[in-house]
Amino acid sequence: MNVKILSKTLRRANEYFLAGKYSDAIREYSFALEANPLSKEAYNGVILSDMAISGESGAEALFDYYAILRLEDAQQADTIISEILETMDGTLDQLGSLFDDTVKQRMAYEDGILYNEFKELVEDENDFNRIFENIMFSTRVIITEKEDFVDFLDNLIDHGYKEMALGYLENALGIYPNDKQLRNLLRRLAKGNPLES
Repeated sequence: MNVKILSKTLRRANEYFLAGKYSDAIREYSFALEANPLSKEAYNGVILSDMAISGESGAEALFDYYAILRLEDAQQADTIISEILETMDGTLDQLGSLFDDTVKQRMAYEDGILYNEFKELVEDENDFNRIFENIMFSTRVIITEKEDFVDFLDNLIDHGYKEMALGYLENALGIYPNDKQLRNLLRRLAKGNPLES
């Protein structure tokens, strides 16, 4: 990743943070960290995003403070925020496992396409079966939101991939046994009826 692309990735990560899309921000910061493991901005961004996801109220204010400091002197801002973060309880202990997760997520993104991209292909071609079979044999569909997962299973059922849908459902229900949407899908598979609202 060259300097221009790294800068664009960091800018996108910062925009996600400001929009409150902290998981997306973490993903972008992790891309930047993979490209440049010494990037203090990416490192601090991952920690601040994780803090925001955890509901720590000071994360947004600290991010704003960081942005102001970076306008004056980026290198000094990186050092100041790093020192502040190091004094906060448990944050750095969590970073190791968090970064492992983001690296795995990055690998997943390299090996597949996002569900919304898959949906766009289906809409363009108006042929779920053909697009799905092409994707199945060449890559994989990456689903990051529960609503997308439910929509994906619904489409699998609609287009005759009932055994595959059942396999996904069984795994999901093992984790979320009381989820109403998943149970409705299971009932639909069992009865062949439309989804309950």
